[in-house]
Amino acid sequence: MASYLIKRVLRSFITLFLVCTIVFCLLRMMPIEGYFNNFDKMTPEQVERQLEIKGLKDPLPTQLLRFYNELLHGDLGNSSRYRPGIAITSILKERIPISMLLGTAALAVALLLGLPLGRLMARCKGRFPDHLGTVFIVLINAVPAVVYYLFIQMYGTSIAGLPLLFSRDNLVTYVLPVFSLALGNIAYYAMWLRRYMIDESNKDYVKLATAKGVNSKEIMSKQIFRNAFVPLIQYIPTSFILTIVGSIYVESLYSIPGMGGLLVKCIQSQDNTLVQALVLIYSALSIVGLIVGDVLMTLIDPRISFAKKGGAR
Repeated sequence: MASYLIKRVLRSFITLFLVCTIVFCLLRMMPIEGYFNNFDKMTPEQVERQLEIKGLKDPLPTQLLRFYNELLHGDLGNSSRYRPGIAITSILKERIPISMLLGTAALAVALLLGLPLGRLMARCKGRFPDHLGTVFIVLINAVPAVVYYLFIQMYGTSIAGLPLLFSRDNLVTYVLPVFSLALGNIAYYAMWLRRYMIDESNKDYVKLATAKGVNSKEIMSKQIFRNAFVPLIQYIPTSFILTIVGSIYVESLYSIPGMGGLLVKCIQSQDNTLVQALVLIYSALSIVGLIVGDVLMTLIDPRISFAKKGGAR
């Protein structure tokens, strides 16, 4: 397990290095306006002077080495257009907690609703609850997320009377964005748990337990559900990260001052330095999510060993 984690971490650092390097080089190919707040008011001489001060006139390898050196010291640079001169770490400190809170709440709702739904569908295979759950899953997967986001906002505010705009101090304003973010994961968990439970119910140990007279509810809860949940748990950290990343539209829809809305704003304002920092953070979170998912799977089921050939994903 330890050797596997070391290899995964090393590969993750290489992946993260490649992603950051590619993004860094691509942003250096963008127009230089993205590094200045008042570019239109600057003379060519002032532009050249500021380019030299910012080190943008240096060769690309020199700029890249400087970037990684600053990154190792926890310096992500300063915002150039979104909030000129303000350290990016200060901006992120204000917004990360909001996105993390929304993501955690959405994941909790998805687990609380998706797992019971999948379990009910597996127990009632071929009957009305199964058909109804299948219709729900097909609709969520077939309809673009933007469409049902708008429907949730429209009918949530008009019928349920819930607030449209987000407020950190008003918990009621969390309902619509959290439910919007959770809806896709509810369908995901229900669909895969149903499949895994049906697969488990056809295995020999279930048939043996049934032949011995073990109660069907006990088999379902203590054996089938537990074993079916093992392959599903590795996707929970990843789905949490994807929820945070996918909150870009939802945060813009409800005016939420989180990371998703920040990415939209910094792209619109062409703040290259801030875009670079956000891509780095999202990439790191995605990689960490994959590793944590593998670790959780081995902790839940000791039979899984990544030390053996073919054990790793």
